[in-house]
Amino acid sequence: MRLLIAGWQGQVARALVETAPGCPDVTACAVGRAALDICEARSIERALSSISPTVVINSAAYTAVDEAEREVERAFALNRDGARLLAEAAARRNIPIIHLSSDYVFDGSKPTPYVEEDPPSPVTVFGRSKLEGEEAVRAANPKHIILRTSWIFSPGGRNFVKTMLTQAAERSHLRVVADQRGSPTYAPHLVDVILELARRTSNGEASAEWGVFHAANAGSTTWHGFAEEVFRRSAQLGGPVAEVEPIVSTDYPTPAQRPANSRLDCSKLERAYGLRLPPWQEAVGECVQRILRVQS
Repeated sequence: MRLLIAGWQGQVARALVETAPGCPDVTACAVGRAALDICEARSIERALSSISPTVVINSAAYTAVDEAEREVERAFALNRDGARLLAEAAARRNIPIIHLSSDYVFDGSKPTPYVEEDPPSPVTVFGRSKLEGEEAVRAANPKHIILRTSWIFSPGGRNFVKTMLTQAAERSHLRVVADQRGSPTYAPHLVDVILELARRTSNGEASAEWGVFHAANAGSTTWHGFAEEVFRRSAQLGGPVAEVEPIVSTDYPTPAQRPANSRLDCSKLERAYGLRLPPWQEAVGECVQRILRVQS
């Protein structure tokens, strides 16, 4: 199985490149913008011709949620138009595409976890661009799996876990939002799911299971609860710890509104493929351990 991974700088792409070599019969080619500009059709054609993938994984995205409010064209160019071009090119070669999307396609007003059939209603530029990207991929390539995920973290890149540990090394008291609830997702655990889906689609096993799926670590918490778990795990390993004060979203205003509820119901993925990500607390423990090991 040969994978073309668009967007090599992201946390998921990095985890794919790290994990794939340990999987039998998997060749993963993560391609950055210099070799693959998904907003440019000829660039896509060259990459597909050069790599000849059996599955395309699109993790390329404009993910700067606040900046997207003023860089609207850039967000839509990558998250919608680029996604469409990549899906169209893959479809011409009869290649399946696995496309990563976001909880931001919802407005966060639902009191319970979101299922795939819930009507999307994004309230940010980023969320609208990701939703239109989903629609473009779905229209362009019948062989698609769209994975909505949330609150990505990993040992590498910029993310909440690394930020908490860095700030705790400098300050003893932190203020963290406690009125937004979501499903933290550990990139290496998500990658395990992506690789299994890629294997099945490349073998032609998923012909009846195309569509949208939610994929996040099991359970949910608030950002405040997330931070407390990070420091609980860090304390066990002798790492930095800080006191965490709960605050409300209005105490930490941002240009883009964050969903109050980002919880994703992932039971459809389990029913269709038998795949379920581990509890988020377990994922935090593994992530903190890996970060602290590198720092020691």
